[in-house]
Amino acid sequence: MAAGEAAALVLVAVLWGSTGPFLRTGAAGLEQVRDQGRLRQLLAEIRFLGLNYKYVVPFLLNQCGSLLFYLTLASTDLSLAVPLCNSLALIATLVTGKILGEDTGGKRAVAGMLITVLGVTLCVAGS
Repeated sequence: MAAGEAAALVLVAVLWGSTGPFLRTGAAGLEQVRDQGRLRQLLAEIRFLGLNYKYVVPFLLNQCGSLLFYLTLASTDLSLAVPLCNSLALIATLVTGKILGEDTGGKRAVAGMLITVLGVTLCVAGS
């Protein structure tokens, strides 16, 4: 795997992982949106999220990660790209959540992150 491909996949993981906690924060208050009927409820929820920059900005960044992932797959081994992105995205989610003050699981989460990094290192080294 070339350094550029690896960097692109790490960027995908960061975009996917770091936006998750921000999406949760941006969607806060969605439960209070109420309207009559299923269709009107759905439209009210879409309007709430679509007009909320705290949700829209992380959503768009997340989608940029998906676009970059799609473009990177043209030149990267799928069996390496998927585990690398998904496992590193989990680490990015935990780190971002911790920075934002979320409960991330303490020592067990740190141990899981270390094992994940070891596994990703072995995958990249073996390719």
